[in-house]
Amino acid sequence: MSPVRSWLRRHPRTAATARPLLAAVLVALVTYEGVALARQPTRPHAIVWSAGIAVCLCAVPWARFPLVPRAWTAAALSWTATVLLLADRPEIVWGMGEAIALLVLLSSVLLYAPARTAALLGPVLGLGCVAVPVRDADPGRFTLLFAVLAVVVSAYSLLLRAQSGQRVRDLQAVRTAERLELAHELHDLVAHHVTGIVVQAQAARYTSVTGERAAESFARIEEAGSEALGAMRRLVRVLREGEPRTEPVAGIAQIRELTARFSQAGPPVTLYVEPGLEERLPGDAAALAHRVVRESLTNARKHAADATGVRVAIRGTGGGRGLDVRVTDDGSHAAPLAAQARGGGFGLVGLAERVLAMGGELVAGPGGEGGWQVVMTLPLDIQ
Repeated sequence: MSPVRSWLRRHPRTAATARPLLAAVLVALVTYEGVALARQPTRPHAIVWSAGIAVCLCAVPWARFPLVPRAWTAAALSWTATVLLLADRPEIVWGMGEAIALLVLLSSVLLYAPARTAALLGPVLGLGCVAVPVRDADPGRFTLLFAVLAVVVSAYSLLLRAQSGQRVRDLQAVRTAERLELAHELHDLVAHHVTGIVVQAQAARYTSVTGERAAESFARIEEAGSEALGAMRRLVRVLREGEPRTEPVAGIAQIRELTARFSQAGPPVTLYVEPGLEERLPGDAAALAHRVVRESLTNARKHAADATGVRVAIRGTGGGRGLDVRVTDDGSHAAPLAAQARGGGFGLVGLAERVLAMGGELVAGPGGEGGWQVVMTLPLDIQ
């Protein structure tokens, strides 16, 4: 959308006033010409006045009449009048209102018409505007004036069109990036919840659970499935909409909820958050910490089935100039998942790219006391 149209949308009352004001100005010019030419009623003067009225009517934006047909009609009428008058020039021919109306149409066409139409119709309108003063017996300075005006209006309109096109491309790039981000988020959510469902179902299958314990297992599976479906519906709804909205940013509070849910179906999670850090931590860093913890807990379910506990520690480092997130488990054996449920190992890769994009580092590997450890260090100012 061009800056002019954007401004008019933000100021509807001004837009409603501008249309009749433009019409009044053009009608006043043509009326003045008609009164002046009526002193010498001749056929050429009648042609000039009639063409001026018709072109000015075409220049006024009408909701029922599209821009391009109006512009073509105005150009055809103006050039027809010019050709007729060049063969029989009167001594005085104004045509001021017609020339200004052609400038208005030229600007609108270059701003809003399709590229091919603007490339063809723009020069026709611009040259038609310059040709209007040529009808006069002594065109002189008026021809030069309207030639300069046509060039200035064309250059400014093309500049606005280029800025509008760049803005559209930037907006499309942002939307594409947002949709890719949402697609990554959808993958992470599905992997997290579905892995929990599979592990719980396997636990119920390979162990002798009856009665209340079986009911608890099924309840946890039902809860995890409902959460996964709800998350998928929310994200897919955003992906289907024409205007994607940024998802709510997760933070430390969501990390507490995440570890509490994980502890219900898997090994207990011990969470430590440095006192006062939650209030000082920037939103983007908190969201990234949430992603790291979620991906690490998902991997712990898959690859540390025998873990007796998971430790999550979130601290500030360097006197408030960095963030340290560590997720450690003591497991050594992977869960017996089917090949389709094991994943392709892209979760940590994509997460490492996100961390690197924010200037941090993500390291995953064996822990110092056995098990597995994921460490994220992120430089930032959280003082």
